[in-house]
Amino acid sequence: MSNAKGDRRERELVNKLDGAGFAVMRAPASGSATDRELPDVLAGDGEHFYAIEAKSSAGDPIYLDGQEVYALVYFARNFGAKPRIGVRFDREDWYFFHPDDLHQTDGGNYRVKKTTALESGTDLAEFTGHSKKVTLEEITREREEDTTEDIREILAAVERGDLAAEDGVAMLE
Repeated sequence: MSNAKGDRRERELVNKLDGAGFAVMRAPASGSATDRELPDVLAGDGEHFYAIEAKSSAGDPIYLDGQEVYALVYFARNFGAKPRIGVRFDREDWYFFHPDDLHQTDGGNYRVKKTTALESGTDLAEFTGHSKKVTLEEITREREEDTTEDIREILAAVERGDLAAEDGVAMLE
């Protein structure tokens, strides 16, 4: 990714986080402008504070240097923030990962595939606390629990004599 495109993407992320109610700052000395390793973006909403390394790409996958990720975690720990990797693929939104959730290559670097970002990443709405990701498995489990509770209530009503057995059978069909 060119520096101009990377800068534009970082500013885009800053604006999106700002729009979601976060105090946010793009670290102008991130990357090679200083000897100290700094995250690309610092963001907080009074409860949650993040040090974010932002990466974007037109291609797939996105690779991160292992030393860069280590420096992010080190900075975040000392600063009192949570380290996050923010990735954005062309024509997609931002997705966020804790560094421990990324695939580590044999060479000690990190990789995020587009499919991984879309399937497992935390989207911007969830990251900023404006929604909660719910999996199909969780929805199925909740429905099964609700159905089980409904069945119990019908059977208890029949047992107490509040409901005729034939009506209970009809309700369960």
